[in-house]
Amino acid sequence: MTVPPKRADTPRTPHASRYARTWRAADGTQLCIRAIRRGDIALEARFLSGLSREALYQRVLSSRGLLPGELKRLTRIDFAREVALVGTVGGPSDEQAIGVARYVVSDSGAECEFAIIVADAWQRRGAGRQLLGDLIAAARGAGLRRLVGSTLATNEGMKSLARKLGFSLQPDPRDGTVTLMALEL
Repeated sequence: MTVPPKRADTPRTPHASRYARTWRAADGTQLCIRAIRRGDIALEARFLSGLSREALYQRVLSSRGLLPGELKRLTRIDFAREVALVGTVGGPSDEQAIGVARYVVSDSGAECEFAIIVADAWQRRGAGRQLLGDLIAAARGAGLRRLVGSTLATNEGMKSLARKLGFSLQPDPRDGTVTLMALEL
């Protein structure tokens, strides 16, 4: 996912604090969903290093590690061009990331590309639905008109979640191993 240069006609710029909320999972665990902050580099690093190889591959379509500077880039969010939400459990001293959802606004300023990844232990527990639902609300609130993304054609969990949230799905005409997802906002 590339970050386009700032544009004067970018949709409304939200403030990061408006994304903070809590959610309780079916097992009673309280989850905080909030915007990623600059100080979250260690939190993000622990999250990514704890992902299974399969989860990471399904998200980034590669098993490569992060390149120098990517971790910093993932936590330095310019809310005029992107939104990144993190789901966490625990308190300030033992906070643990369990999922991340983000979007980046396209050059046109009308649509954005999204990505989401949820830790293996939190998959099929509703965390992904909450994170992606909040990301959709953020995109709508920013005045964007369309949310797009891609996933491996074999990623049934992601495709199921996308369908539940109203996305249309279609095979990528350039790559049969990829499914394209789109949601009109």
